[in-house]
Amino acid sequence: MRDAVVVQAVRTPIGKRNGVLAGVHPVELSAVVLSELVRRTGIDPGDIDDVQWGCVTQLGDQSSNIGRFAVLAAGWPETVPAVTINRACGSSQQALDHAAHAVMSGQQDLVVAGGVESMSRVPLGATRTSGLPYGPTARSRYGGSDFNQATGAELIAQRWGLTRRMLDEYAARSHQRTAIAIDSEAFTDQIVPVETTDGMVTLDEGLRRGTTADTLATLKPSFDQDGTIHAGNSSQISDGAAALLVTTPERAKSLGLEPLVRYHTGCVVGDDPVLVLTAPIPATTKVLRRAGLSIDDIGAFEVNEAFAPVPLAWLADTGADPDRLNPLGGAIAVGHPLGASGAILMTRLIHHMCDNGIRYGLQTMCEGGGTANATIVERVC
Repeated sequence: MRDAVVVQAVRTPIGKRNGVLAGVHPVELSAVVLSELVRRTGIDPGDIDDVQWGCVTQLGDQSSNIGRFAVLAAGWPETVPAVTINRACGSSQQALDHAAHAVMSGQQDLVVAGGVESMSRVPLGATRTSGLPYGPTARSRYGGSDFNQATGAELIAQRWGLTRRMLDEYAARSHQRTAIAIDSEAFTDQIVPVETTDGMVTLDEGLRRGTTADTLATLKPSFDQDGTIHAGNSSQISDGAAALLVTTPERAKSLGLEPLVRYHTGCVVGDDPVLVLTAPIPATTKVLRRAGLSIDDIGAFEVNEAFAPVPLAWLADTGADPDRLNPLGGAIAVGHPLGASGAILMTRLIHHMCDNGIRYGLQTMCEGGGTANATIVERVC
């Protein structure tokens, strides 16, 4: 089987809900990163075999196979196809898996993976205006559960003994690490500026400098008056896009491109759909076993911060080094634009690995319905 490598990875800044990117149509936001891939690599977009594009809420501005119209908006030849993928929050991580699998199998040679979400323009839950999500049989199997992620986060906090203070301390640390990353220009090379009617956007918008566990302690619980989950220790609702170019080492060489990482191993698992958010734990176990690696072999972990209990429960069960977990902060500090988050996290991870000489990186994300992707990449830059 052939190797698959990532030769370029870019992302937009992440905008807050109704913030700096709210006026940008998600097709245009997608086209920004697609165009930047071509600019940075010099490839002929007509040579691209496929575009795998993640997007969760495929309604309104994000309907009608948004990946295809992003290709057209970028000015690429009409011959370049695209498909839009929905694996909930892991949609664009799954897009990378699909791209890598296509290249490794020999069916395709040059594939773009990425995703977009404009949660300002297409609100979370917009698809639930009619009908009965999940169906009566699945609901009855789990006692009429509504498979609510916030409820799952509260249950995880209880089961793992995570107090409100622990969650708030973790959330504050996310902001602190993100502030350090921004101030040290760790994100500069990966971010594609986005032009808006109000000017050029170059920085992630969600960071709240000076956030501490004490300031977070003043916030009221969002879902249960006696609960631990609130807006400050949950991911922010956001807008953004990201894209990666995947090919073989041989094709990269012929194009004069230097690979950044090799796609090492990937997997996807299912877990308890009522807890919803615990699947990154078995996904990590499975991907490490398949890779023949131990948790200590991994130099950096990206575990999506959907809610603070997710990475903390993952940390407790895996025994990973906490200093290697989300070293640049995460979605609590900068946001979680659903369909884009997998590609955004992978872009952050790849650049962090290359900047710091880290051999192996692992990314995993919880997803609606109780599933999770996990991906290991190996630095070759």
